[in-house]
Amino acid sequence: MQAGSGKGDDQMKTQAIKLLKRLAAVALIAPALAMASEAMHLDKWPAADHSDQRSLQYGAKLFINYCLNCHGASAIRYNQLLKLGLDEKTITDNLLFTGEKIGDLMKVSLSREDAEAWFGTAPPDLSIIARAKASESGSGADYLYTYLRKFYRDPSRPTGWNNVVFSNVGMPHALWDLQGVQSLLEETDDDGHVEHKLVQSTSGTLSPEDYDKAVADLVGFLVWMGEPVADTRKTIGIFVLIFLAVFYVLAHALGKNYWKDIH
Repeated sequence: MQAGSGKGDDQMKTQAIKLLKRLAAVALIAPALAMASEAMHLDKWPAADHSDQRSLQYGAKLFINYCLNCHGASAIRYNQLLKLGLDEKTITDNLLFTGEKIGDLMKVSLSREDAEAWFGTAPPDLSIIARAKASESGSGADYLYTYLRKFYRDPSRPTGWNNVVFSNVGMPHALWDLQGVQSLLEETDDDGHVEHKLVQSTSGTLSPEDYDKAVADLVGFLVWMGEPVADTRKTIGIFVLIFLAVFYVLAHALGKNYWKDIH
């Protein structure tokens, strides 16, 4: 009896220790998550109509000219841009780099080794970046829209840039010539709370309003890349629901007619 009692006590102690470890982990993680959610303020992406092909075309142009130098989109082929209303000649003449063909994947020539040496880490593939960020921050489009507008000059960083949304980011501000240069200012209110505010130091080629619209178009294209057949899927879904509704009515009428003489 004593041996059995000792064994039971050991098991209870082990379970108690495991429970304490779990509670300690929750106690450590919960404040960090609370601070992260509190610090993350995302601007609402002015969602464009995905049937607005001009917006998606401009977003594709920005992506290929500014993002595709370092980031790839290896799940997308150039000929899929035909779905945006572009013709093959326009894509070939304006959106393809030297030596590439319209059926090629959107890959970059930058090697992973060089990227890690220059930026500290290899730039991620952007094929499904909007969907990936949606799983992390609630809205991938809102995250990207805010992130691309919150770069500021930071001489302490290797690239000379930093970001309010992604602190100590390794990516330089690829769109700086469009937006211009922003600086980060710290303001302390009467209660002693420090607030960070971005101010325009140097103007870009676009006005702030036009830059926000350009980023919105770029984000729209990133969202489209995550699922190029989204509109087709929704259209098919509507027709399937209509078919099921009609089929249900016919099946119900047929069943009623079949069973009317059977008691």
